[in-house]
Amino acid sequence: MADNAQSGKVYLVGAGPGDPELLTLKGQRCIAHADVLIYDYLAARTLLAHARPDCECIYVGKKGGDHTLAQEGINALLVEKAQSGRVVTRLKGGDPFIFGRGGEEAEVLQAAGIDFEIVPGVTSAIAAPAYAGIPLTHRQFTSTVAFVTGHEDPTKSGSDIDWPSLAKGIGTLVFLMGVKNLPHIVAQLRRHGRPADTPVALVRWGSTTRQRTVTGTLDDIVERARAAGMKAPAIIVVGQVVRLRETLQWFEKRPLLGKRIVVTRARAQASDLVQRLNDLGADCIECPTIQVVPPESWTALDAALERLAQYGWLVFTSVNGVDAFFQRLFETGRDVRVLGHLRTAAIGPATAQRLRRYGLTTDILPDTYQAESVVEAFSRQPIDGQRILLPRAMEARTVLPESLTAMGAVVDEIAVYRTVQSTENAPLLLEALEAGNVDMVTFTSSSTVRNFKALLPEGLDPAVLEKVAVACIGDITADTAKRLGFRVDLVAPVFTIEGLSDAILHYYHSAKTA
Repeated sequence: MADNAQSGKVYLVGAGPGDPELLTLKGQRCIAHADVLIYDYLAARTLLAHARPDCECIYVGKKGGDHTLAQEGINALLVEKAQSGRVVTRLKGGDPFIFGRGGEEAEVLQAAGIDFEIVPGVTSAIAAPAYAGIPLTHRQFTSTVAFVTGHEDPTKSGSDIDWPSLAKGIGTLVFLMGVKNLPHIVAQLRRHGRPADTPVALVRWGSTTRQRTVTGTLDDIVERARAAGMKAPAIIVVGQVVRLRETLQWFEKRPLLGKRIVVTRARAQASDLVQRLNDLGADCIECPTIQVVPPESWTALDAALERLAQYGWLVFTSVNGVDAFFQRLFETGRDVRVLGHLRTAAIGPATAQRLRRYGLTTDILPDTYQAESVVEAFSRQPIDGQRILLPRAMEARTVLPESLTAMGAVVDEIAVYRTVQSTENAPLLLEALEAGNVDMVTFTSSSTVRNFKALLPEGLDPAVLEKVAVACIGDITADTAKRLGFRVDLVAPVFTIEGLSDAILHYYHSAKTA
């Protein structure tokens, strides 16, 4: 490889088959370090979240003959960006060297004297059958497997595929990009001796929440695929191993598979909910309607930190309040030792767990996770005349400080963070709503409801929301949703992310069995 000090470097990275968790660790590192990210249609969009904020992201996807940029243009773009001295990550669906034209791109980089690396990815040829419950090899069925393109280069004068050998000599055949040519593939295999009763499976959008599988035999698979409306992207598996799907299928049994659920929580807090729903099979649209930001001034909290010795209690009502408080505590040169004399209270196990990360346990954790329960718990504590520090959101309800004050406590309610409206992914949300591609919207606080409502255009057809279920954490959030005109379909009785996930699961299970 030629040495060119003026050139950057290109990483040809396999993005995997669609499930973003199948990206390799090295692939993730290449995305995170890229100055330029050039990605394909089949590379999961969620992988872009690993890129730096200043990374230049360029989409060059190809879909069903609709090419954003021809291959020659992609090659030239890779060279241009690298020659400008930048680190380029070329993100390709699946594996770059399995029908991904990665070899051609590497040849162009070699010829231009540009340093490059190949980062293999999980190919859909392996992942899609696995997620459909089809092992490509099995000692009782076959020890041979072949990957075949279902879409040869149309500029070639003839086919390079040895159909007689494939039909009779290979146990399992996996065709990529072959849905449009399924009748031709079936005809060639039958013509060259593959029995008509050979099992066949088509797996569309393998490893994603949109996965769908159709099975049959060489005798009837064309008609079955047509009746099911199977289209690209899909892989075709031919062989006796397809029979194992009857007992080994697992992915498509997940209870929320195919349900499209909008998560409106702030992105920093959304990951747990998204992960839980994804694990249950849901396709989550992350549309944070709120963003957590610092208060306009730290003056009030700084003054409270100066007089910490005067306080007897430290009360937290949210994870955000815990993080903001300790961040400022550390920024002022203090550590948890200055809190040793304080007793603590927390609303909810998540808040208590976050408090433990900073080295403190909570003295009060109410049975239910709202302000009224904290008030009840404090009714059994001698707080008359005691000073309580309450760091929380600027927009928080007044029930807690007013009730504690009525008990004789001196409450310093200090804003340590604000929630402001976020419009991130709003166009994607509105597009999905208007297309009827949303099954449920989740709200985790009153502010998420208010800001979601503000995102909806005034002229939005009310019918768009008629078939969209609304799920809320807690009665207070649900009441806000109802006041703003939403029909609330379920309220999580346990005010946690796990409680909300369980409630959603129960909702759809009940609807299915009704």
